[in-house]
Amino acid sequence: MAPIRPNWDRLIRFIPQGSETVQYGEPIFASPSEVNDIAALADAGKLKAKILAGDSPLSAAPTGEIATVGKLLGPIDAASVPIIRCVGLNYKTHILETGRPLPSCPTIFTKPGPSVADHAEDIPIPLIAQDQCDYEGELVVLIGKDAKNVSENEALDYVAGYTAGNDVSARDWQREPGKAGPVPQWTFSKSFDKYAPLGPCLVAAHVLGGAERLSLRTFVNGQVRQDTNTEDLCFGVAKLVAFCSQGQTLQKGSLIMTGTPGGVGLFMKPPTFLKHGDVVEVQIGEIGRLRNRIVFEKK
Repeated sequence: MAPIRPNWDRLIRFIPQGSETVQYGEPIFASPSEVNDIAALADAGKLKAKILAGDSPLSAAPTGEIATVGKLLGPIDAASVPIIRCVGLNYKTHILETGRPLPSCPTIFTKPGPSVADHAEDIPIPLIAQDQCDYEGELVVLIGKDAKNVSENEALDYVAGYTAGNDVSARDWQREPGKAGPVPQWTFSKSFDKYAPLGPCLVAAHVLGGAERLSLRTFVNGQVRQDTNTEDLCFGVAKLVAFCSQGQTLQKGSLIMTGTPGGVGLFMKPPTFLKHGDVVEVQIGEIGRLRNRIVFEKK
């Protein structure tokens, strides 16, 4: 089967200046060095894009029109995501730092589609989850066609592209026996609405291949908290796609969040959790910088 190949190298979702209509587009850069500055260019009103028409990133195709970005959104609409598969500990250095041995297979949990949020969108933290709110910067994979029982050698043929994501987490509901139960659980603690912001753009797999050597940094209020490279992944993209497809269909449009490195608030000394108004940014080389503000809901 031929590899999936979108009609774009990079894709954004945005509202043009002077319009209220959400569009897909391929960003236009004056120089290659601007590929990491998509969000900053949009904020400054200096980002133009070739408009793409289609009902999803996978069907979006050029129209020949150009528009200036008024508001940059996330590249993927929550309604188009059937499910998100997420990977537990998956950076070798971080795993070894915790004293655990390297695993023989990935640990998988899920988030629902409504957990997807846009770039620059406020992340609402419900009352139930405000005590130990944490961040996890991650590389995110978009599946471009249904995949089942695929081999590692053919796995990348099913990958449409990559974006940056933040696996927002409620650590008390993940780990504390009085809330999580006798063993840690991940799905409920990470599945609140908008707990998976994505952006600022999608980069096609035919551009990034297996995304093996991309820098990844997470900032909280401008302070670097996570700083690593995807070459440190224990299980790379091809391995994850192949593993997750065994006996179950990875649906077209579904996502895989590939795990987070060390530096989360839980393991700081003392633990340092997110507060109302904190700004979290996840920057991945060749993809750009995702930015979201944490907003505690009021009683």
